[in-house]
Amino acid sequence: MKKYLYVLIIGIALLISKNANAQINENAMGAWYMYFFDTTFKEGPWGVQGDVQLRNWNIAGDKEQLLLRGGITYKPKKADIKLTFGYGNITTGTYGPDKSTSAESRIYQEALFPVQFGNRLYTNHRFRYEQRFVEGQDLRTRYRYNLFLNIALNKAEMDNKTLYLAFYNELFINGQRNIGNGNTVEIFDRNRFYAALGYMIKKGLKIQFGVMRQTTDNWSKNQLQLSFHQKI
Repeated sequence: MKKYLYVLIIGIALLISKNANAQINENAMGAWYMYFFDTTFKEGPWGVQGDVQLRNWNIAGDKEQLLLRGGITYKPKKADIKLTFGYGNITTGTYGPDKSTSAESRIYQEALFPVQFGNRLYTNHRFRYEQRFVEGQDLRTRYRYNLFLNIALNKAEMDNKTLYLAFYNELFINGQRNIGNGNTVEIFDRNRFYAALGYMIKKGLKIQFGVMRQTTDNWSKNQLQLSFHQKI
């Protein structure tokens, strides 16, 4: 009897050890490398925008996600707002040495409108609605709201060679709890808070380097972010 008890205890210890190793290390710094582009067709109301993001659980090598996203944009002539209909393809990796991945296709609609306060404070409000087709899950929806704030430092306007502070806070809310196969998620999906230093290299091209704190219903983690933003 004692022999089997010892085997059971050892088995449970090994299982706990394995699960602990698979847990996300919330103290380790991750890193996201990103490129954003935006253009319009002959200064008309229509255009395209998109982004490519390589997200890592660590500084490099342990892939969290590869995100490819693009959309058609429309800016009404008499309204300071941009509307987007787009598609994203996301490959999500697993934390640690496990190299398994899962796939997601995503359709989204968003509205973005700027509000400026004085000469140096520039804000953008973005509302996004997503329809998510995640591998092994039922159709999911998600609501997102992002408040962006840029503060010009060495100039009164965001012009060539402007140094600025960049902040944002984005809230994610799931549209449903049941995701299929008896699995559920919380209504609160995650929150992202970001602070960075930016530099306007020239009109239509800027770079930002900062830190984003991502908090989900299961874990929280800091991510370095290096991003290039180009208006073509």
